[in-house]
Amino acid sequence: MKRAQPGQQEWTEPAAPPQAHGLLAVLDLGTNNCRLLIATPAARGGFRVVDSFSRIVRLGEGVGQSGRLSPAAIDRTIAALKVCAERISRLKVARVRCIATQAARLAGNADVLVARAEAEAGLKLEVITAEEEASLAALGCAPLIGRRYGGALVFDIGGGSTEIIWLVKSAEGPKTRLAASVPLGVVSLAEAYGADSAGPGGFARMRADLKARFAPFAEEIGDSFDIRRNHLLGTSGTVTTLAAIALNLTRYSRARVDASWHQTAAMLGVVDRLVDLDVRGLARIGPIGRERADLMLAGCAIFSAICSLWPAPMLRVADRGLREGMLRQLAGQA
Repeated sequence: MKRAQPGQQEWTEPAAPPQAHGLLAVLDLGTNNCRLLIATPAARGGFRVVDSFSRIVRLGEGVGQSGRLSPAAIDRTIAALKVCAERISRLKVARVRCIATQAARLAGNADVLVARAEAEAGLKLEVITAEEEASLAALGCAPLIGRRYGGALVFDIGGGSTEIIWLVKSAEGPKTRLAASVPLGVVSLAEAYGADSAGPGGFARMRADLKARFAPFAEEIGDSFDIRRNHLLGTSGTVTTLAAIALNLTRYSRARVDASWHQTAAMLGVVDRLVDLDVRGLARIGPIGRERADLMLAGCAIFSAICSLWPAPMLRVADRGLREGMLRQLAGQA
C-alpha cells in the first residue's frame, strides 16, 4: 500500500485484479477525510480489498461557527468524490453506498453538497444519523473483540463527533449495551479552542471538557463495566497514529497497526510525550506528518478523557470502522 508522505493529503492502494463475483464499494465522507474502500467478500466473513483511497478534504472546516459548508470545502470534497467515482466506474462495482457524517449533519446547506455529488460525480450521498454512525462503527470493529474478553468499549474519534459503543459478547454475537455520540471531534474541538488547542494548557482544558461530556455515559454504565473482562477498542486517525508511534514506526503501516494490542498506560505515555511538542515538532514525527499535526493534540485529549473514565488496562487498535461496517451490511453479514 502506498502511504502519503508527511505533508501530502491522500493515500491510495493500487487496485488488485477484479474478482469474478460482484464488488462492493463504500464511501465514508467525514468532517476531515473522504475515504473509499472497494472490496470483495472473502472466506470466514472477511473481505479482500481491491482498491482504496483516502484524501483529507476538511469538509467541516468552519461549520461549527457558521453552520454551513464553505464553498471551498465543498469544492475540495467534490474533487475527491470524482476520484472515487472514477475508481468505482473503472472496476464496474456491483453495489455502492456513500455516507456523510457529522459535518453534513450540522450544515444547513448540506443539500448543496448532496446535489453536487450526484450531478458532478454521479454518487448518491446519504447523510446518516449519529446513531447509525455509531452502529456502523461497532459493526466494523466487532470482529476485533479479544477472545478472552467478554466485551469491548469501542470508540471512534472522528473529525466532528466521537462515538462510544459498549459491545458485549453473546451466543448470537456482540450485543450493544451502550451507544452514544458526542458532537465533538478533532476538527470541531481544535476550532473551538483555537490556538490553545496546540499547547499543554489547552490540552488539559480540552481533556477536562471531554471528560465532563462523557461522564454521563460512564455513570450510565457504572460498575457493570468490568475492566478485567472488557478492553478498549479504538478506531480513528488519532488512535491509529498513536499506535504507530508506540510501535516505533517511522512511517505508518496498516498491516502493523490494525488489530494490534497495546497497554493503555503505554499509549497514554505516548500522549504525554506529544503534549509538550508544538505543531512543527509534531509534524516531524513520521506517522503524524504535517496533515495531522494541528489536530493531533485535540485527538489526544479525547483519547485521554476516554481512558480516564474507562481505565481498562488493555487497548486494541482498529484501522477499520464505518466502511467495514457498511461492507458487512452490503454483503448481508449484518
